[in-house]
Amino acid sequence: MNPLLDFADLPRFTAIRPEHVTPAMDTLLADAQRTVDQLLADPQAQGWQAFVEPLDAALEPLSRAWGVVGHLNSVMNTPELREVYEHNLPRLTQFYTALGQNLALFERYKALATSDEYASLSPAQQRLIEHELRDFRLSGAELPDTEKQRFAAIQEELAELSNQFSNHLLDATDAWSRLITDVEELAGIPPEVLAMFQHAAEAEGQTGYRLTLQMPFYLPVMQYADNRALRESVYQAYVTRASEFGPAEWDNQPLIDRLLQLRQEEAQLLGFAHYAELSLATKMAESPAEVAHFLRDLAQRAKPFAAQDMVELRQFAAERLDLHDLQMWDVPYVSEKLRQDRYAFSEQEVRRYLPEHNVLEGLFGLIDRLFAIRVEPAEAEVWHPSVRFFTLRNHAGEQVGQFYLDLYARNAKQGGAWMDDARSRSERDGKLQTPVAYLVCNFPAPVGDEPACFSFDEVTTLFHECGHGLHHLLTQVSVRGVSGIHGVEWDAVELPSQFMENFCWEWQVLQPMTRHVDTGESLPRALFDRMVAARNFQSGMQMVRQLEFSLFDMAIHEGFLPSAGQSVQSLLDQVRQEVAVAIPPAYNRFPNSFSHIFGGGYAAGYYSYKWAEVLSADAFAAFEEEGVLNPVTGQRFRDQILAVGGSRPAMASFVAFRGRAPQVDALLRHNGLQPH
Repeated sequence: MNPLLDFADLPRFTAIRPEHVTPAMDTLLADAQRTVDQLLADPQAQGWQAFVEPLDAALEPLSRAWGVVGHLNSVMNTPELREVYEHNLPRLTQFYTALGQNLALFERYKALATSDEYASLSPAQQRLIEHELRDFRLSGAELPDTEKQRFAAIQEELAELSNQFSNHLLDATDAWSRLITDVEELAGIPPEVLAMFQHAAEAEGQTGYRLTLQMPFYLPVMQYADNRALRESVYQAYVTRASEFGPAEWDNQPLIDRLLQLRQEEAQLLGFAHYAELSLATKMAESPAEVAHFLRDLAQRAKPFAAQDMVELRQFAAERLDLHDLQMWDVPYVSEKLRQDRYAFSEQEVRRYLPEHNVLEGLFGLIDRLFAIRVEPAEAEVWHPSVRFFTLRNHAGEQVGQFYLDLYARNAKQGGAWMDDARSRSERDGKLQTPVAYLVCNFPAPVGDEPACFSFDEVTTLFHECGHGLHHLLTQVSVRGVSGIHGVEWDAVELPSQFMENFCWEWQVLQPMTRHVDTGESLPRALFDRMVAARNFQSGMQMVRQLEFSLFDMAIHEGFLPSAGQSVQSLLDQVRQEVAVAIPPAYNRFPNSFSHIFGGGYAAGYYSYKWAEVLSADAFAAFEEEGVLNPVTGQRFRDQILAVGGSRPAMASFVAFRGRAPQVDALLRHNGLQPH
């Protein structure tokens, strides 16, 4: 049997092969289309039970199977899998576009929305119907036939271009490596990092130290290598990935220009002035002007702090390191030296206190304390030997959800960290299906007998992704389209993830999860106090960097079209002049690796991180007021935010938890950006 057609339980990862993909899609697309046709041919198929439920039941297997294929394409990318993924991507895009443009289906939903039955539906069911009606309009259901065809062609090309963008970046990242045989060239880099470099060389049958552009390799070079020429060359390789400075077939610039043209055309077909307006039709923010005001207001508050950060960095570089011409490849290095000088600790020192086992134990303990949920190791087929699987149970022992954890960086795996759903909570014929999630990171793997140790930043990343996971897994909504993360406005989806990061800064949470990898001692309070003192070290610079990305994202989606006179890069340069305090060299091609907006779902939505950070900081302030580990506050957060998912507007959920609308004060306080 084709393992992609087995929905009895979890995906059979060890059995799935590239040759299974196309036959599975043949079957599932045909099955789904047959159900759509049968429902539309039956005049009695009206209302929730006779129409919405059977339609959803027919579409779910397709969505789940394609989700598995897409997931494998991200974490175990092979030429064979990539080929079948690219072959089937247009077919799936065509199917869903046609579904979204099906006027007969649209009419059934409209009839249900105006029927007597509507009032008797649950709030989650009503919310789903509202979303369906909106999405039919945004899919071009009301367009004339010729424009529908053009809209469908745009969707297909957009999907292919986004996939190509991600592939180019993955290939360009994996293609670069450097073997260094003289350890003197790597002076300053900590011994445990050198061991990782050495291990990477051995894995390739080489002697020496192998550097790559994967984050666990790139960052330590930038932070610790005394060799300035080495830092510069690694920096240059990293910031020119997938650009005209490498192989032409991986250059993402033509893709970016085409993506922007198509998004603008798509928006105008639907009656929007530009893509930013279309993007915000499904978000909390009302208009691009509101987003721009929000971002510029934050920039105005943060830039003086950022400028001061930069002055201090230049001064320290000149006076203490005899470095009078501070460049971008010096910034992480000098910043680390300044941090050590000012706060008497290094990130690498803290890393030794954060072995993987203890971090996971601490995280799972926190989840139990706050949300009364136990995380237990469980068995399942996985796609790589290092992947683990866990089950969530309530205190009555009932299974609530499950998740896969893929922590380590490796070749053929997309960079970054993310959560994705493998299966959503739903209920059919009285049988409850519990949700399943993927949590994916790119941390350093264990080397030899030593366990993997995580930097404090990596720990906060893990907590962040776990917040997304909890949002998906602790839902109490059984209507699939608004269950868990589904149906949540994109600019609110980061609320639970950014909220969870705050706990890493609490002594009573962090201290129990620390155990020095050599001595077994827990983190000394004095070191933690220095970390807290350093918490807002360069927070002004970090804030304006995120605002730079957000403003750039909005600017290119407000009707901007690349021309001979102005490029995407020149627009980014303008944004930098407005908000940045550190200007990269002219060869930096940041847009070519900006996966969030060109290869992911954040186009005209990158501002969501800052928007949701206002919500998350204010939500965490409730715990600061009522007790950081207060299980009553935790239960309220679970009930009013996590459990309801997309079944009501995010603002209503926030107000239900906090008792009022969000305020920006907590965000500014957490970032140390309030005037003294």
